[in-house]
Amino acid sequence: MKTFRLGGIHPQENKFSAGKKIQIAELPKQVVIPLSHYIGSPSEAVVKKGDLVKVGQLIGKANGFISANVHSSVSGKVNKIDVQLDASGYKRPAVFIDVEGDEWEETIDRSTELKRDCNLTKEEILAKIKDAGIVGLGGATFPAHVKLSPPPGKKADILIINAVECEPYLTCDHQLMLEKGDEILVGITIIMKALGVTKAVIGVENNKKDAVAHLSKLAANYPGVEVQALKVQYPQGGEKQLIDAVIRRQVPSGRIPIEVGAVVQNVATTYAIYEAVQKNKPMVERVMTITGKDAPNPGNYLVRLGIYLSHVVDMAGGVPAGTGKIVGGGPMMGRSLMNLNVPMAKGSSGVLFIKDEESVRKPIQNCIRCAKCVTVCPMGLEPFLLMNQSERNMWPEMETNRTMDCIECGSCSYTCPSNRPLLDYIRYGKSTVGGIIRNRAAK
Repeated sequence: MKTFRLGGIHPQENKFSAGKKIQIAELPKQVVIPLSHYIGSPSEAVVKKGDLVKVGQLIGKANGFISANVHSSVSGKVNKIDVQLDASGYKRPAVFIDVEGDEWEETIDRSTELKRDCNLTKEEILAKIKDAGIVGLGGATFPAHVKLSPPPGKKADILIINAVECEPYLTCDHQLMLEKGDEILVGITIIMKALGVTKAVIGVENNKKDAVAHLSKLAANYPGVEVQALKVQYPQGGEKQLIDAVIRRQVPSGRIPIEVGAVVQNVATTYAIYEAVQKNKPMVERVMTITGKDAPNPGNYLVRLGIYLSHVVDMAGGVPAGTGKIVGGGPMMGRSLMNLNVPMAKGSSGVLFIKDEESVRKPIQNCIRCAKCVTVCPMGLEPFLLMNQSERNMWPEMETNRTMDCIECGSCSYTCPSNRPLLDYIRYGKSTVGGIIRNRAAK
């Protein structure tokens, strides 16, 4: 069975919420919608205190090419525009809206009827995606209209849909495939039209056999679309790893997928694109997973943007006793949350409760030069070396040793027998080296 050729691990899957139908999160009395919850420039508020807004109304306009529009996820009155701590612990500008009813923009088609035909041009499709504020929902949150606009001289010949969901615990994409398969397939044909390609492959790990069977049956009615079952191997959801697994092309160091003729889109993003193009629905909500070994009601929830995570967690039964750490996202690439009073953002894929005894780091020991971190690195790096150089502020050496190629998957830290915080130091070094590179380019 296909998989990527370099490195990788297989952590315990712990998919406790698999098969749990998507539940709709209740609306709170107030939402706090960040104006910056994606890669790129923050959007500029186009509403002010006292304004009445509807669901789907533009409240933040994209500021620059790599930016995204932000829309109200509720109807009500703008209470204020202020700053709010986000999941990263930084204060970001946000729009505070007091909820009053649930009135949607009239242009949004809220029917459940499948709308298969799309007669729009490539330019019209991209304009709708941009207007709707669609960003990548697999974690990177890169504006979708930018990814679907290859630079001059570059052309895609294949679309790859990332339906891998290789992070342990998370199941929101899996359940979305089971419940919204038809819409996802239509979304794929829309993206194919925007890119001008005739072939698309949906990559799904083989631990989701029901999704593989369901999508394969649907894909038979869509020419050029096929489903590829993949070996269960983390981090197969990484763009470069997925491209290698599906079409056996390797993206060169420092390059992007379009260099090898591929464009990768997350399956949830594909569904959001369907809703934007066929239903005129901007990105105002997404599916996320609430889970953990002791979670009272692990499940998948459709959550409006701006709802505090604490509100959704309460719906799921609250924080279980004995929780030592709460993670936003999955255990491998997610980040610890300072508290749950942070708003739901476009990139919020899940909330994970980690038991106290599992959340405590083990004592760090000396590196024994076992090379396990080198063996499992999917980018062919030397994590032990990069950590040593980061500790010693050896930034030129870190750049030479390709620290910017690190995808921060955490495989090195996971496999280290000496409990060394490899990824922590590499992230720190990568951030510093990235700043040096940007400053150099600006001169």
